Amino acid sequence: MNISKIIRLKLYKLTKDFGYVISNQSYFLKWLILGSIVGVIAGFGALVFYYSIKLSESFFLQYLLGAKLPLPKGENLSETFTIKRAYLIPFVVAFGGLISGYLIFKFAPEAEGHGTDAAIDAYHNKQGNIRPRVIFLKTIASAITIGSGGSAGREGPTALISAGIGSLIGKILHLNVQDKRKIVAIGIGAGIGTIFKSPIGGAILAAEVLYKRDLQSEVIYPAIVASAIGYSIFGSFVGFEPIFGFYKSPFNPLRLPFYIILGVVCGYLAIVYPKTFYYVKEKFAKLNINNIYKPAIGAFISGLISLIFPEVIGVGYGWIQLLIDGKFSVLPTFGLPLLLIFLIMPFVKIIATAFTIGSGGSGGVFAPGMFIGAFTGVSLGVIFHYFFPTIVSNYNIGAFVIVGMLALFGAAGKVPIAVTLMVVEMTGSLQLLPALMIAVSISYLISGSTTIYKSQVNTQKDSPAHFGEFNIPFLERLKISDIGIYKRIFVKPTDSIETAKDLMIKNFFFSLPVVENDKFLGTVYLYDIINENNGSIDKFVKIGTASATISTTLEDAWKLMSANKTTWLPVVEDSMFLGIVSFADISDIYSKKLKELNLDNK
Repeated sequence: MNISKIIRLKLYKLTKDFGYVISNQSYFLKWLILGSIVGVIAGFGALVFYYSIKLSESFFLQYLLGAKLPLPKGENLSETFTIKRAYLIPFVVAFGGLISGYLIFKFAPEAEGHGTDAAIDAYHNKQGNIRPRVIFLKTIASAITIGSGGSAGREGPTALISAGIGSLIGKILHLNVQDKRKIVAIGIGAGIGTIFKSPIGGAILAAEVLYKRDLQSEVIYPAIVASAIGYSIFGSFVGFEPIFGFYKSPFNPLRLPFYIILGVVCGYLAIVYPKTFYYVKEKFAKLNINNIYKPAIGAFISGLISLIFPEVIGVGYGWIQLLIDGKFSVLPTFGLPLLLIFLIMPFVKIIATAFTIGSGGSGGVFAPGMFIGAFTGVSLGVIFHYFFPTIVSNYNIGAFVIVGMLALFGAAGKVPIAVTLMVVEMTGSLQLLPALMIAVSISYLISGSTTIYKSQVNTQKDSPAHFGEFNIPFLERLKISDIGIYKRIFVKPTDSIETAKDLMIKNFFFSLPVVENDKFLGTVYLYDIINENNGSIDKFVKIGTASATISTTLEDAWKLMSANKTTWLPVVEDSMFLGIVSFADISDIYSKKLKELNLDNK
């Protein structure tokens, strides 16, 4: 055996043993350790991504365009807006889209889009698996998309980056599927909570963002640990001041009817936003051109919009800050009435974001959602001030901006609890909680099941991640024969120990079926041969391992895997070995049949 194989096996055993030690601790100690690991990942991952965006902005926006955009209080407040070479905006944004499109569709197509949805999909449908290359490519592609002026947010990419590294850690430590899924969910919440400087909201988001109408409560504890550590690391470098500073306007119950109206309007916009986004995304998917060029086309259209409405460039936090502070004079109006600009801007941002990200670009949809809500809030705030100046003063309009941010995205993302906490943390506006809670409750109700995150499912019962807990009757209706194709992975009793180890490593198995002349003999386990290097496996074969037939139900197959202590099951018919089915095969066929059943029911 060569040196590299020896090192691989030693590392494999070391990480497996470390993961085994962690997995066998008490629940709270186990997730304190794993949550801390994810927190460190989220903190430094967010820092790398944050400074990558700043570097990209310095080249595309500052150097090429000569642009200076407003910044929020938590990022060195700036109320200045200038663009020296505005005519270049569409070309600069398109250039960024072209680079992003090439990186994504050449090397990792699953990295396209807004990131959070891909992480949610990995939780429900991919056993918590995210390819490592996605982490690197998502960082670069999103930084270029946002830094070149694309209408996108930075929270989605941060969520996917943190979730992706968490998934990698899960593989390295050989965690089981359930724990890998939890780490991905924790990574989503910790990543978003860190980049937004909102650790409490991020922790709740980890549990809430997976479902439209449910919570994954068991991830809250480790998500609190992860978000706190990630926030501490990130804040140590960029500061701990809330992104939008501290809003101190007192709460007045007389304004509650106005917040209710704002909640209604945001509820309907929370339907328009996702539907427009996915309409544009669908149209781009049907375009008969190379996917690499589609983000450049979408970015160019977004850039054309930016010529008239430069507020849609980039993340847009600076513009939200100006609205909260009532510094309306900084906004370019090009001779149009200011209120008209306020009323138009939510729809302009929806379209610009749909073309930037829906075309295949890389960036988040959370920050654009807050931007849309902020301008919706300021529009109604100004109108209410005009008709009821004694109740809604100039100083109170900022409260409608904050409530609008929450009500819009809390409904569009189906995360009302998390976003309520996040907006409070981002603005320091604890006194607005009654208004926030009422407005988001109404918008959430009105928006129904429409969501910006397509991979969300209604409840835990609808997720493949929980099929063994909630859907046993459905499993009884499916059989091994429904899978159809069985993998021919096995070793012979005369094969060497080295051959068996290599095959296990290649397939991420801890055991293998042993077959001779198409007859299933038994199983060889890694823990029996891990310290052996010479000889054949014949003396390590465990005889009498349970097998399945093509008529075995998936429920029984799942139980047999548990009894065999394997993630696969041999399929034997008339004494002949047909192949194996894995836990992943069962999960895939379950998901497929369940989707077919849901479609039929519709």
